[in-house]
Amino acid sequence: MMLLIRSLLFDVCLYGLMAVMGICCAPMAIWSVDGAYLAIKAYCRAVFWCLRVICGLKVEVRGTIPSGDVIVCSKHQSFLDILILSSVLPRAKFIMKKELRWAPVLGLYALRIGSTPVNRGQRAKAMRDMVAHVERGEASAGQLVIYPQGTRVAPGARRPYKVGAGVLYERLGRPCVPAATNVGVFWGRRSHLRRPGTAVLEFLEPIPAGLGVAEFMARIEPLVEAHSDRLMREAGFDPGAEPSAA
Repeated sequence: MMLLIRSLLFDVCLYGLMAVMGICCAPMAIWSVDGAYLAIKAYCRAVFWCLRVICGLKVEVRGTIPSGDVIVCSKHQSFLDILILSSVLPRAKFIMKKELRWAPVLGLYALRIGSTPVNRGQRAKAMRDMVAHVERGEASAGQLVIYPQGTRVAPGARRPYKVGAGVLYERLGRPCVPAATNVGVFWGRRSHLRRPGTAVLEFLEPIPAGLGVAEFMARIEPLVEAHSDRLMREAGFDPGAEPSAA
């Protein structure tokens, strides 16, 4: 019962801070992209403090944080991994579902930093629009985050990786930094519970530019899945059969 009460109290802080900070910082964000990043990072720090104090959930980042023009292919388990990536990447921007453009506060800041909205219901068109948006330069220099499974995936669930990540990697000619996580063990997909512990996001060794789509996809999926499973086991959750990392 106390876990639920603390989780609900945290959710009040999460969305209350989003509304208050989002509105108060909007003029700064509209004035400059740097202002938008400052507001986003300040919000993430405030949320992490509330998460630690109210729920006993700490956030840990491992590996070398990428700082150049790279693609970050990350496991996606909850809103928490979005917050972690937004807080530590210098110039993060996301491939996001189109509906989020109209989300209060979130839509404004996501578009201001150059995130790319795509229609997930139309795969071929979504892929074309995603690549065209990035190649036109509408998504400025920085770390372009894509979730290769296309949606949040619960711990232990298996969902195939979409080829869009490989197409983007090949067309842009940028290195890719894979990222694994266990955040879903503590902050579940569509769950109101925020469990105590240490949520980890780990940046893995970069995959250099120059591979073909098929070769890239053959490397990224087992790599991210194996390391995410390792982190989940470290957190005390058994994700099932252990895949082998490439």
